[in-house]
Amino acid sequence: MLVWDGGRVSPLPWGKRVAFGVTDGGVRTCVGARGHACPVRAVVPGRSAGARCQECARLDRAHSVAADTIADDPRPYHVYLAWFGPGMVKVGITAEERGSARLLEQGAVCFSWLGLGPLMAARRTEELLRAALQVPDRIPYAEKRAVRSGLPVAEAERAAEVEELHGRALALDGWPESLAREPCQPVDHAEVFGLADLPAAVGEVTELVAGGAVSGRLVAAAGPDLHLVTGRGVVVLDTRLMRGWDLLPVEGPVGGDELTLPMKEFKRGPSAQDGLF
Repeated sequence: MLVWDGGRVSPLPWGKRVAFGVTDGGVRTCVGARGHACPVRAVVPGRSAGARCQECARLDRAHSVAADTIADDPRPYHVYLAWFGPGMVKVGITAEERGSARLLEQGAVCFSWLGLGPLMAARRTEELLRAALQVPDRIPYAEKRAVRSGLPVAEAERAAEVEELHGRALALDGWPESLAREPCQPVDHAEVFGLADLPAAVGEVTELVAGGAVSGRLVAAAGPDLHLVTGRGVVVLDTRLMRGWDLLPVEGPVGGDELTLPMKEFKRGPSAQDGLF
């Protein structure tokens, strides 16, 4: 669902028409940090996923696990392996209390827990996998988007790389003693995201612009990405690009589900992604 300023929410069931316009002559302003508005309402670039000015971005990361600025966090952390497509497996950590929320936010199609323990032990395990098995801790969103419509149909096939890498990870020496290893139990999100029979996307919206608009039928949603059937084909809209803009509802059909926002087309042909194994 989409959450708007003021707390209003918009459910996003499959088949729903998503339509909005950007105020003509408007600019994108910083969304602030840690629940506080930007004091200067700074203008931020349209392509920024964070929608924050430099100072607010610094404040937002001042107490961030990702930035390694809260090493004394007493909460237990999970280490996980997440799969986004063939050859796209990453390692990461998330607070146990968050459950699988972090994996859903990233658009992980399949994942499994690897271990559980103190924050710094989880961090050391993450670094161990990165160094010993060459597993990244980030997968670019552009790569995730480009392969979603061509994923294996069988759930077992989607879990195969996670299971193989999980076994290799547990066999490594150097695990922190305080991190409890966990069995491989893949969790699949393909149905949650609506990826079955997903039409291939022709491209992705690169930014919102003043006076632009989008109207399309929702066919899938993974992480921040909405897959919309528009007059130009299936287009992926990263909802993080909407933050900081003044948006207007669009009533009725708009040019037969039009898109008047900048778009980057996906390359056709075999993927150039290298395998991990």
